[in-house]
Amino acid sequence: MPKIVLNFSNKLILWYLQNKRELPWRNTTNPYNIWLSEIMLQQTRVLQGLPYYLKFVEAYPKIEDLANAPDDEVLKLWQGLGYYSRARNLHATAKMVAEEMNGIFPNNYKDLLKLKGVGDYTASAIASISFNKPEAVVDGNVYRVLSRFFGISTPINTSSGQKEFKQLAQELIDKDQPGAFNQAIMEFGARFCMPQKPDCPTCIFNDSCVAFQQKKVAMLPVKIKAKPVKVRFFNYLVFLSENERTVLKQRNGKGIWHKLYEFPLIETSEEINLSTLQKHQQFKDFTDEINIENISLYSEKPVIHKLSHQHLNTHFWIIETSRLGKHAEATENTIPVSEVKNYAVPVLIGNFVSDFFENY
Repeated sequence: MPKIVLNFSNKLILWYLQNKRELPWRNTTNPYNIWLSEIMLQQTRVLQGLPYYLKFVEAYPKIEDLANAPDDEVLKLWQGLGYYSRARNLHATAKMVAEEMNGIFPNNYKDLLKLKGVGDYTASAIASISFNKPEAVVDGNVYRVLSRFFGISTPINTSSGQKEFKQLAQELIDKDQPGAFNQAIMEFGARFCMPQKPDCPTCIFNDSCVAFQQKKVAMLPVKIKAKPVKVRFFNYLVFLSENERTVLKQRNGKGIWHKLYEFPLIETSEEINLSTLQKHQQFKDFTDEINIENISLYSEKPVIHKLSHQHLNTHFWIIETSRLGKHAEATENTIPVSEVKNYAVPVLIGNFVSDFFENY
């Protein structure tokens, strides 16, 4: 084994053992707990994901408990964590492991990859931490540490870059302590080799880090510019009847928020006023046979909700009516206003519900 590889691994693991955060999933090698934590921490900070992990473990101590839970219950418990496809995949995998594998997780990288929502990173994490297999993880933290330490400028969001970094991480991994190594390099990237203003002068690697020696820390890792953000315009119709009922619909089409609930939605190509809204065919369909008494905006300024590649400019139109009409779109999903908070909704709508219905 090359000396630089041995020194890197030994230094890194020693730093980790002395500085690691005490986190609940680090007190076990149970693949259920490791899988649950890794799915939740995809594109999510530890501080944000920790409360959700604790809630799920309390509600579903075993994978069979999660498998037997209703879809809406799982989505409601996940609400606020974002990237809801993770929750749907989580539930699907729980059912698969519980029903087809007798509740026993696969113990190797290849078979772990067959689970829904489990990619290279998650399969490597479970295989190394739960089963002590030398499978290297590569995530944003790992890209950053390796690109800086070795001075690698290959873009990390290209197939060639991903292959190069995966191969390097695999060469570096401590084959006797693969779980410790993987957790160490992720922890080091998250807490020390940070994206902005890392404390390089006190870094354990500053005597051999290429980026530090060549003053290229801020330039690495290299990432090809992402596609431009798509701007969308949402108009939610919040019906309020005299008998305190409203309308919620479940999103069943492809795209964001699949299976979550929302108010009737009209998407437009630009921001619109009340007059334009009332002329829209979808508005006419939604309000057919409804006696509208008043329409008002929740806020004159649109609520801007930012997703990874989309910005949603959103208006909530409050529509007061004596009764909700017979039109299927407006009746089959009517619920008491008091029950809105019980449904799994996107954060955008959850924030509105908390503000608007708090004192309703």
